[in-house]
Amino acid sequence: MEKLEKAKEILKKYNQEHLLNGYEKLEESKKEELLDQILSIDFDLILSLYEKTKKPVDLGEGKVEPIEHTDKDKLTSEEMKNYYAKGAEIIKNGKYAVVTMAGGQGTRLGYTAPKGTFPIIENVSLFEGLSNTIKEAQEEFNAIIPWYLMTSRENNEATVKFFEEHNYFGLKKENVTFFKQGELPMISTEGKILLDETGIVKQAADGHGGVFESMSKNGVIDDMKKRGIQWMFISGVDNVLAKTVDAVLTGLAIDKKVLAAGKSVVKSNPKERVGVFCKKNNRPYVIEYTEISDEMAEMLDENNELLYGESHILCNLFNIKAIEELSKNKLPYHSAFKKAKYIDENGELVVPTSPNAYKFEAFIFDAFERLDDMVILRVKREEEFAPLKNADGVDSPNTAKELYLNYLKNKNK
Repeated sequence: MEKLEKAKEILKKYNQEHLLNGYEKLEESKKEELLDQILSIDFDLILSLYEKTKKPVDLGEGKVEPIEHTDKDKLTSEEMKNYYAKGAEIIKNGKYAVVTMAGGQGTRLGYTAPKGTFPIIENVSLFEGLSNTIKEAQEEFNAIIPWYLMTSRENNEATVKFFEEHNYFGLKKENVTFFKQGELPMISTEGKILLDETGIVKQAADGHGGVFESMSKNGVIDDMKKRGIQWMFISGVDNVLAKTVDAVLTGLAIDKKVLAAGKSVVKSNPKERVGVFCKKNNRPYVIEYTEISDEMAEMLDENNELLYGESHILCNLFNIKAIEELSKNKLPYHSAFKKAKYIDENGELVVPTSPNAYKFEAFIFDAFERLDDMVILRVKREEEFAPLKNADGVDSPNTAKELYLNYLKNKNK
């Protein structure tokens, strides 16, 4: 009863008493879960996020300018050897790990399982494709490369089961670690926290920018330190071509004495809906396609290339020192207006036909401006970027499959 009274007190303070309207009808386990949720919610944060939804997005003041990049295709053989050797030494000595953000379901693909289980080609899932990259690197460098997968409350059980059913795709179980992504409550346009169909707080994953905090909370950073990991590659599960073990990128970061690096591909056209690397107030930054003006998007450099043409493809390398610092403070949250089923104050299920609720996400690229500097390595789209986001058209199973099959064919020549 002490928990219940404490929850009531908190809810009254923040005008969220409706969360306990159906409490008495819940099973004991659900009652306990709901109370634990209420006691763990940062209501001040939720209130401040709600207030921000009423205001226009503040892009902040600052000088935006192009960022330097290294074109991998234009490296001399000497430069390539130098960077590769420096990176290879890290990997061979067991100081390198891979982090895959795999918290999503395949909803936009019309798929009901964890996105990583989606068959990119017949009998080969995204997870298997990514695991093959790690296995090949382990053979190349004769090293153990730990794999950490950030799942979600929604898909963790199914993801772990999928790995067990496939014998971890030939990787050793002790070198594959799952940890859950953070969540934040969804709220109505009136600022009320929503309840889901089971009567508990409706939560949504807090975005890929939550990876640093989740790594800290779930003991991943501690585990990496015990293993002697110094560098880790962080990418999403939906790019089967992600070269997650990259000696050249690692060597480049070491050579330039920075704690982070990112890969880019050239924008396919000025209007491509991707964020692009740049500098803001002399720090690395990613400007979203919604923020960039047509004029800026179409500017050309002296080589007749797009001045702001380095697409951020969610393939980033971090030193553990940077990860530790980034995990100490939350990244800013961005709001998204979504359709969300919920239980109303009368206990009735509401199924909306249009967006009715806010979810809040942090983006990994917001971490870049907290770094002094980072290096950008331009790579070939056809070799390292086959995103799987939409059911059809651009970045769909058809386009990703074609890119992956072409990559496999060229690799085996």
